[in-house]
Amino acid sequence: MSTSQVDTGEDIGAIDTIRRGMAHSPELTEGIRVTLLLAVLASVGQIIVPIAVQQTLDHGLHADGGPDVGFTVTMGLVAGLAITVTSFASYLMTTRLFTSSERGLATLRIKAFRHVHDLPLLTQNTERRGALVSRVTSDVDQVSQFLVFGGLLFIVSIGQILVATVVMLFYSWQLAIVVWLAFAPLFLSLRYFQRKLSAAYGTVRRQVGIMLSAISEPVVGAAVVRSYAVEDRTQARIDDAIDEYKSASTRAQGFTAFSFSLGGVSAGLANAGVIVVGVWLGFADEITSGEVVAFAFLVTLFVGPVQMGTQILTDAQNAIAGWRRVIGILETPADLVDPGEDGKVLPRRPVDVRFEHVDFAYPGGPLVLRDIDLQIAAGTRLAIVGETGSGKSTFAKLLTRLMDPAAGAVRLDGVDLREIAQDSLRRSVVLVPQEGFLFDDDLAANLRYGRLEATDAELIAAVEVLGLSDWLATLPRGLRTRVGQRGESMSAGERQLVALVRAQLADPDLLVLDEATSAVDPALEMRIGLALERLMRGRTSVTIAHRLSTAESADEVVVVDRGRVVQRGPHAALVREPGSVYAGLHASWVAQQGSRSA
Repeated sequence: MSTSQVDTGEDIGAIDTIRRGMAHSPELTEGIRVTLLLAVLASVGQIIVPIAVQQTLDHGLHADGGPDVGFTVTMGLVAGLAITVTSFASYLMTTRLFTSSERGLATLRIKAFRHVHDLPLLTQNTERRGALVSRVTSDVDQVSQFLVFGGLLFIVSIGQILVATVVMLFYSWQLAIVVWLAFAPLFLSLRYFQRKLSAAYGTVRRQVGIMLSAISEPVVGAAVVRSYAVEDRTQARIDDAIDEYKSASTRAQGFTAFSFSLGGVSAGLANAGVIVVGVWLGFADEITSGEVVAFAFLVTLFVGPVQMGTQILTDAQNAIAGWRRVIGILETPADLVDPGEDGKVLPRRPVDVRFEHVDFAYPGGPLVLRDIDLQIAAGTRLAIVGETGSGKSTFAKLLTRLMDPAAGAVRLDGVDLREIAQDSLRRSVVLVPQEGFLFDDDLAANLRYGRLEATDAELIAAVEVLGLSDWLATLPRGLRTRVGQRGESMSAGERQLVALVRAQLADPDLLVLDEATSAVDPALEMRIGLALERLMRGRTSVTIAHRLSTAESADEVVVVDRGRVVQRGPHAALVREPGSVYAGLHASWVAQQGSRSA
């Protein structure tokens, strides 16, 4: 399986899906023996009522010498006690089932959500966001409905059918055969319907993810939709996704309706057959009137579970399809394996960086970086420059271990990143991305993503260290200012300021800035430049430079062209090399600045 694709889980069989699902949520099986015992009581208790009716008719009301009132009353009490015990057992069974199911499904949701974060960025970026969300929400909900309302009830239904069959055979093997012949077409077609329903509901679960993606993308990108006046096109995409879901759901429901209708027809035939054959057997003195009435009750107890079982089997296909998709996420390998307790811990100091003959390629694509051999001394401010698509941003992802190289190694203080414990790596290395992502909360909460335990005083101190106190003072409520969804209440430059303060709070030893000034408006450029200067002080820093003004202030510049390092040195030396890649980039950048000034 490619590392860029989430496992769909579609090749897992139904039984294997349930087994693996139970393994991922062990709470589902806790106390299952007691729950099954209660289920048996609930099933057997219902059989006592028709037996009591038969005994009352044959030996109470029609007793030799006239009705036996005492016996009739006794049978009535037995039936009442049976109903009471059955009801109480059903209540306890259902309560235990609800509790264990919800606990198990909570574990499943948590595991799935955590594993999404453990997946490689390549995997996350190639999977529709709506599909990922649907796997940990809608798909788990389908499993929940099945387990709470169907899973154990299906077992109870099978048990009730078997017990009813045994009692029917005791009363009249002829009538028992009539009932089973009536339901034979349904039972023989279940395997066929199971395959059809499994495929149909697998399609439904996929379409749910596609529909959620189609709806969520224009909500997030509402500004783009309005700016380019593409509301109609966007709505058409949503309409198409909804229509596809409707078609898939309608097809699945069609199979459901047919199987349920077949169950109704079978029930009708069974009741009619019991009455006709029962009367005939009665005239032949092979069955008593009480046994015929009891048999009518037993047919009801047989038909109910069969119809319920048919419906549950249908719901199970929807649930199993969802369960497969959740298991698909859980069993998609997290390629960036954390060595955990066996991992090495970096000392807290500016680190040196070493790229040892590193190659990297995105799945299915050519090499993006080729034989990169690069040493960065501790405390150095390095800028990496190059044309768009030259591979410079891949440096940042490899340095922060968002991805691993296809060949070679990236080392910090001589230690391969793959051997460093993730906790230590995240403390020592911080990435400031191109766009500072903010969550829908206040400014303080967003800053604390740099250090969760930071106090308000420490937040303000970090702001002051970066020389941003005057900016903070302009905000209407200071640290309590709401930033809006994705930080939409702030400008791109302000979002970048938040990202810089986060990095200051994290206090890294290696700071990686991926074009951190690319989204800065002129009004904030000098302020961010000052903040960056203070942030990089005393640290090793690697900046993926979009503006060559960043390269001018760096200790060294590395020039990347078509995935290879082609130049390295101070800005002043590189810019004087005639005909070099860096000289051409710098001349182009200077010309752009001149045209903007004009």
